[in-house]
Amino acid sequence: MSNEPPPPGQQPPEDDPFRKRPPHEEGAEPPPAPPPPPGGGGPYGGQGPYGGGGPYEGGPGGPYDGGGGGPYGGGGGPYGGGGPYGYGGADPLAGMPPLADSGRRVLARLIDWAIIVVPLALLGIPFDLYAKVGDDADVADVWQANDTTQWVFQLITIVAYVSYDTLMTSKRHGQTIGKRLMGMRVAMLNDGSVPNTNAALIRAVVLWLPALICCACLWPLLLLILILVDKPYKQGLHDKAAKTVVVSTTQ
Repeated sequence: MSNEPPPPGQQPPEDDPFRKRPPHEEGAEPPPAPPPPPGGGGPYGGQGPYGGGGPYEGGPGGPYDGGGGGPYGGGGGPYGGGGPYGYGGADPLAGMPPLADSGRRVLARLIDWAIIVVPLALLGIPFDLYAKVGDDADVADVWQANDTTQWVFQLITIVAYVSYDTLMTSKRHGQTIGKRLMGMRVAMLNDGSVPNTNAALIRAVVLWLPALICCACLWPLLLLILILVDKPYKQGLHDKAAKTVVVSTTQ
Protein backbone atom coordinates (compact mmCIF):
# COMPACT_ATOMS: atom_id res chain seq x y z
CA MET A 1 0.00 0.00 0.00
CA SER A 2 1.31 3.38 -0.96
CA ASN A 3 1.79 6.05 1.72
CA GLU A 4 1.23 8.85 -0.78
CA PRO A 5 -2.01 10.84 -0.37
CA PRO A 6 -4.66 10.21 -3.02
CA PRO A 7 -4.99 12.70 -5.86
CA PRO A 8 -7.56 15.49 -5.48
CA GLY A 9 -11.17 14.45 -6.00
CA GLN A 10 -10.55 10.73 -5.28
CA GLN A 11 -12.19 9.13 -2.20
CA PRO A 12 -9.54 7.65 0.10
CA PRO A 13 -9.92 3.94 0.89
CA GLU A 14 -11.07 2.80 4.32
CA ASP A 15 -7.58 1.68 5.36
CA ASP A 16 -5.90 4.85 4.11
CA PRO A 17 -3.59 6.17 6.87
CA PHE A 18 -4.29 9.78 5.74
CA ARG A 19 -8.05 9.46 6.33
CA LYS A 20 -9.12 11.41 9.44
CA ARG A 21 -11.56 9.56 11.62
CA PRO A 22 -13.92 10.98 14.29
CA PRO A 23 -12.76 10.32 17.84
CA HIS A 24 -15.61 7.81 18.43
CA GLU A 25 -14.91 5.77 15.29
CA GLU A 26 -13.29 2.40 15.77
CA GLY A 27 -9.59 2.53 15.22
CA ALA A 28 -9.23 6.19 16.19
CA GLU A 29 -6.60 6.88 18.85
CA PRO A 30 -8.32 7.73 22.18
CA PRO A 31 -7.45 11.01 23.93
CA PRO A 32 -4.92 10.79 26.73
CA ALA A 33 -6.41 10.06 30.15
CA PRO A 34 -6.03 12.77 32.85
CA PRO A 35 -3.40 12.07 35.45
CA PRO A 36 -4.65 10.59 38.73
CA PRO A 37 -5.15 13.14 41.56
CA PRO A 38 -2.22 13.35 43.98
CA GLY A 39 -2.47 12.07 47.48
CA GLY A 40 -5.06 9.39 46.77
CA GLY A 41 -8.21 11.46 47.26
CA GLY A 42 -7.79 14.77 45.48
CA PRO A 43 -6.23 18.03 46.57
CA TYR A 44 -8.94 18.50 49.21
CA GLY A 45 -9.29 14.88 50.25
CA GLY A 46 -8.49 13.34 53.56
CA GLN A 47 -4.93 12.49 52.59
CA GLY A 48 -4.15 15.42 50.29
CA PRO A 49 -2.21 18.52 51.22
CA TYR A 50 -5.39 20.12 52.68
CA GLY A 51 -6.74 16.98 54.30
CA GLY A 52 -6.97 16.13 57.97
CA GLY A 53 -4.35 17.99 59.97
CA GLY A 54 -3.74 20.46 57.13
CA PRO A 55 -3.28 24.17 57.65
CA TYR A 56 -6.98 25.03 57.23
CA GLU A 57 -8.43 21.97 58.94
CA GLY A 58 -10.49 22.24 62.07
CA GLY A 59 -8.53 19.56 63.82
CA PRO A 60 -5.58 20.03 66.14
CA GLY A 61 -2.34 21.29 64.76
CA GLY A 62 -3.63 23.81 62.21
CA PRO A 63 -3.26 27.52 62.88
CA TYR A 64 -6.96 28.14 62.20
CA ASP A 65 -8.30 25.32 64.34
CA GLY A 66 -10.95 25.94 66.95
CA GLY A 67 -8.80 24.88 69.86
CA GLY A 68 -6.23 26.79 71.85
CA GLY A 69 -2.84 27.68 70.52
CA GLY A 70 -3.76 29.00 67.06
CA PRO A 71 -3.35 32.75 66.44
CA TYR A 72 -7.07 33.09 65.64
CA GLY A 73 -8.30 30.43 68.00
CA GLY A 74 -10.74 30.99 70.80
CA GLY A 75 -8.52 30.20 73.73
CA GLY A 76 -5.11 31.63 74.44
CA GLY A 77 -4.42 33.08 70.99
CA PRO A 78 -3.67 36.79 70.73
CA TYR A 79 -6.90 37.34 68.76
CA GLY A 80 -9.06 35.10 70.89
CA GLY A 81 -12.21 36.20 72.65
CA GLY A 82 -12.47 37.37 76.22
CA GLY A 83 -9.76 40.02 76.10
CA PRO A 84 -10.06 43.30 78.02
CA TYR A 85 -9.84 45.70 75.06
CA GLY A 86 -13.05 45.12 73.12
CA TYR A 87 -11.23 44.54 69.77
CA GLY A 88 -11.81 40.81 69.39
CA GLY A 89 -9.98 40.23 72.63
CA ALA A 90 -6.66 41.69 71.50
CA ASP A 91 -4.85 44.84 72.52
CA PRO A 92 -5.16 47.13 69.45
CA LEU A 93 -1.68 48.48 70.18
CA ALA A 94 -0.10 45.04 69.81
CA GLY A 95 2.68 45.35 67.24
CA MET A 96 2.45 49.15 67.15
CA PRO A 97 5.14 51.58 68.34
CA PRO A 98 5.00 52.67 72.00
CA LEU A 99 2.77 55.55 73.03
CA ALA A 100 4.38 58.98 72.77
CA ASP A 101 5.73 60.67 75.87
CA SER A 102 3.26 63.18 77.34
CA GLY A 103 5.91 65.87 77.75
CA ARG A 104 6.87 65.59 74.10
CA ARG A 105 3.23 65.90 73.13
CA VAL A 106 3.00 69.21 74.99
CA LEU A 107 6.13 70.51 73.26
CA ALA A 108 4.79 69.42 69.87
CA ARG A 109 1.53 71.24 70.53
CA LEU A 110 3.36 74.44 71.51
CA ILE A 111 5.38 74.28 68.29
CA ASP A 112 2.23 73.88 66.20
CA TRP A 113 0.54 76.70 68.10
CA ALA A 114 3.47 79.04 67.37
CA ILE A 115 3.51 78.07 63.69
CA ILE A 116 -0.12 79.17 63.37
CA VAL A 117 -0.23 82.14 65.74
CA VAL A 118 2.66 84.08 64.19
CA PRO A 119 1.06 84.42 60.72
CA LEU A 120 -2.29 85.19 62.37
CA ALA A 121 -0.68 87.94 64.45
CA LEU A 122 0.67 89.52 61.29
CA LEU A 123 -2.72 89.12 59.62
CA GLY A 124 -4.33 90.99 62.49
CA ILE A 125 -2.57 94.22 61.55
CA PRO A 126 -4.78 95.06 58.53
CA PHE A 127 -7.82 94.07 60.63
CA ASP A 128 -6.89 96.82 63.16
CA LEU A 129 -6.94 94.21 65.89
CA TYR A 130 -4.31 95.94 67.98
CA ALA A 131 -5.44 99.51 67.40
CA LYS A 132 -8.76 98.71 69.04
CA VAL A 133 -7.11 97.64 72.27
CA GLY A 134 -6.65 100.91 74.18
CA ASP A 135 -5.86 101.79 77.73
CA ASP A 136 -9.47 101.33 78.84
CA ALA A 137 -10.12 97.99 77.10
CA ASP A 138 -8.41 94.64 77.15
CA VAL A 139 -8.36 91.92 74.50
CA ALA A 140 -11.38 90.15 75.99
CA ASP A 141 -13.46 93.33 75.71
CA VAL A 142 -12.51 93.65 72.05
CA TRP A 143 -13.59 90.09 71.25
CA GLN A 144 -16.88 90.53 73.09
CA ALA A 145 -17.73 93.64 71.09
CA ASN A 146 -20.21 93.24 68.27
CA ASP A 147 -17.72 94.06 65.53
CA THR A 148 -18.01 92.39 62.14
CA THR A 149 -14.27 92.75 61.50
CA GLN A 150 -13.43 90.91 64.70
CA TRP A 151 -15.87 88.10 63.92
CA VAL A 152 -14.34 87.67 60.48
CA PHE A 153 -10.87 87.49 61.98
CA GLN A 154 -12.03 84.97 64.57
CA LEU A 155 -13.53 82.82 61.82
CA ILE A 156 -10.23 82.97 59.95
CA THR A 157 -8.45 81.91 63.15
CA ILE A 158 -10.72 78.89 63.63
CA VAL A 159 -10.32 77.81 60.00
CA ALA A 160 -6.53 78.19 60.23
CA TYR A 161 -6.14 76.03 63.33
CA VAL A 162 -8.62 73.34 62.30
CA SER A 163 -7.36 73.16 58.70
CA TYR A 164 -3.72 72.97 59.75
CA ASP A 165 -4.29 70.07 62.11
CA THR A 166 -6.67 68.24 59.76
CA LEU A 167 -4.53 68.43 56.63
CA MET A 168 -1.22 67.76 58.34
CA THR A 169 -2.60 64.76 60.22
CA SER A 170 -4.38 63.14 57.26
CA LYS A 171 -1.95 64.03 54.45
CA ARG A 172 1.45 64.01 56.17
CA HIS A 173 1.56 60.51 57.67
CA GLY A 174 -0.23 61.57 60.85
CA GLN A 175 2.34 64.24 61.68
CA THR A 176 2.06 67.96 62.18
CA ILE A 177 5.35 69.86 62.08
CA GLY A 178 5.55 69.78 65.85
CA LYS A 179 4.92 66.04 66.01
CA ARG A 180 7.51 65.35 63.32
CA LEU A 181 10.12 67.35 65.23
CA MET A 182 9.26 65.52 68.46
CA GLY A 183 9.29 62.07 66.82
CA MET A 184 5.64 61.04 67.03
CA ARG A 185 2.53 60.64 64.92
CA VAL A 186 -1.23 60.22 65.19
CA ALA A 187 -2.52 56.69 64.52
CA MET A 188 -5.93 55.04 64.44
CA LEU A 189 -6.39 52.99 67.58
CA ASN A 190 -7.86 49.94 65.88
CA ASP A 191 -5.08 49.27 63.35
CA GLY A 192 -2.38 51.95 63.59
CA SER A 193 -3.16 53.46 60.19
CA VAL A 194 -2.95 57.16 59.34
CA PRO A 195 -6.28 58.87 60.15
CA ASN A 196 -8.41 59.68 57.12
CA THR A 197 -9.77 63.18 56.55
CA ASN A 198 -12.98 62.61 58.54
CA ALA A 199 -11.17 61.28 61.61
CA ALA A 200 -8.55 64.04 61.41
CA LEU A 201 -11.27 66.70 61.11
CA ILE A 202 -13.16 65.38 64.14
CA ARG A 203 -9.93 65.36 66.12
CA ALA A 204 -9.02 68.91 65.10
CA VAL A 205 -12.48 70.33 65.84
CA VAL A 206 -12.60 68.87 69.35
CA LEU A 207 -9.01 69.94 69.95
CA TRP A 208 -9.25 73.58 68.86
CA LEU A 209 -12.86 74.80 68.64
CA PRO A 210 -13.71 75.10 72.37
CA ALA A 211 -10.38 76.82 73.06
CA LEU A 212 -10.85 79.33 70.26
CA ILE A 213 -14.47 80.19 71.11
CA CYS A 214 -14.78 80.29 74.88
CA CYS A 215 -12.22 78.33 76.90
CA ALA A 216 -8.78 79.46 75.80
CA CYS A 217 -7.11 78.39 79.06
CA LEU A 218 -9.39 75.77 80.59
CA TRP A 219 -9.82 73.58 77.51
CA PRO A 220 -6.11 72.92 76.82
CA LEU A 221 -5.62 72.30 80.55
CA LEU A 222 -8.48 69.79 80.60
CA LEU A 223 -7.07 67.96 77.58
CA LEU A 224 -3.64 67.79 79.20
CA ILE A 225 -5.03 66.38 82.44
CA LEU A 226 -6.96 63.70 80.55
CA ILE A 227 -3.86 62.73 78.57
CA LEU A 228 -1.88 62.38 81.81
CA VAL A 229 -4.47 60.30 83.67
CA ASP A 230 -6.06 58.27 80.86
CA LYS A 231 -5.30 54.55 80.88
CA PRO A 232 -4.12 52.70 78.93
CA TYR A 233 -3.91 54.87 75.79
CA LYS A 234 -3.22 58.46 77.01
CA GLN A 235 -6.17 59.80 75.05
CA GLY A 236 -7.50 63.32 75.35
CA LEU A 237 -11.11 64.06 74.45
CA HIS A 238 -10.01 64.79 70.87
CA ASP A 239 -8.38 61.34 70.64
CA LYS A 240 -11.41 59.60 72.08
CA ALA A 241 -13.73 61.40 69.65
CA ALA A 242 -11.62 60.38 66.64
CA LYS A 243 -10.55 56.96 68.07
CA THR A 244 -6.87 57.83 67.71
CA VAL A 245 -3.70 57.55 69.75
CA VAL A 246 -0.34 59.31 69.52
CA VAL A 247 2.59 56.91 69.13
CA SER A 248 6.33 57.39 68.96
CA THR A 249 8.22 57.17 65.67
CA THR A 250 11.60 56.79 67.37
CA GLN A 251 12.77 53.66 69.10
